[in-house]
Amino acid sequence: MKKRIIILGSTGSIGSSTLNILERDLSNFSITLLTANKNYKKLIKQAKKFNAENIIIKDKKYFKYIKNELRNYKTKVYCGNISLKKIIKKKVDYTISAIVGIAGLYYTIEALKITKILAIANKESIVCAWNIIYNLSLKYKTKILPVDSEHFSIFNLTKDFSDNDIEEILITASGGPFLDTPLNKLKSITPTQATKHPNWKMGKKISIDSANLMNKFFELIEATKLFNINPKKYKIIIHPQSYVHSIIRFKNGLIKMILYNTDMEIPISNTIYGFKSDFSNIKNINVEKLNQLTFKKVNIKKFPSIKLLNKCFKIGKLAPIMINAANEELVSLFLKNKIKFLDIVNSLLKLVDDKEFKKVSYKKVKNVDDIYLYDNWARLKIHNISVK
Repeated sequence: MKKRIIILGSTGSIGSSTLNILERDLSNFSITLLTANKNYKKLIKQAKKFNAENIIIKDKKYFKYIKNELRNYKTKVYCGNISLKKIIKKKVDYTISAIVGIAGLYYTIEALKITKILAIANKESIVCAWNIIYNLSLKYKTKILPVDSEHFSIFNLTKDFSDNDIEEILITASGGPFLDTPLNKLKSITPTQATKHPNWKMGKKISIDSANLMNKFFELIEATKLFNINPKKYKIIIHPQSYVHSIIRFKNGLIKMILYNTDMEIPISNTIYGFKSDFSNIKNINVEKLNQLTFKKVNIKKFPSIKLLNKCFKIGKLAPIMINAANEELVSLFLKNKIKFLDIVNSLLKLVDDKEFKKVSYKKVKNVDDIYLYDNWARLKIHNISVK
């Protein structure tokens, strides 16, 4: 029997990589649902190519056009935010949550109700709503698997161990495109320069986050949610080659790490196939590069985003939700050339030191509506701080 698959965010880099994997083995899979925000042309192509049973386009203005383009296909077309339980009556085997940003939260929560396995590549959902997601996973007996390379690695290295066995967890960062750029030249960085990652092919938002290491802020917060390990044991180090994705130092003296090429198909495929993927045709790791792997401390002056971690842990638990929202707004402003590259992190540092922000950070989140409420509050607040 074919495994039934859902891809939330199918037109993005993670979604496209997932479809590349499935295309090589289509006799064993069927596409139950694909979703996209605005990339209607690519969504239509995917629906036709993979005979998708259902698709959702978030932006309603493309709904009629898509429906007309697929009029001779069996694919059912929906738009906006719709309950997945209304569309899908029987539990699917595997869902990957790959929608970028807090926009992915709605369908991540919806998917938990109708899938056996939820592979999460949407770190914002975990950062902002882990307690809700975890409780729903227990209620609906859904297995959660991390897809981000760092968390995929930590999961594999620590799954048979407890906090008592672990001395330290190192999360690696490539340093992005500006690792060797002098600090004084970062003032004039353009969006085009910031979105050119040296190792990974990614979307614009995550590329900007990688360029200033904000992605590591969110990845460390995400790790503290996913794994029952003391947050103080996590550290970030620079590893420009991106071959090693995490390093675990155990109390018994052993150090373990996972190495693989900068190819997101590897963690995705392993979550689809139950860690029994066949990558025999994948290119071998370059031995010359393997002999030149380097690791070094983060330069706080160049990457002040790391300062946010200590500040965040010292205030209320609502802080990561609001920092995520503010960061999304700032990245959007930067991409529109309304603020400078350095303004992103500088504005966030001002935000976490703001008295009103600190006060709000101690408020309790009871449900998803509360998350959206404080998310919106932070977006308005950061505009007052950053836009002159």
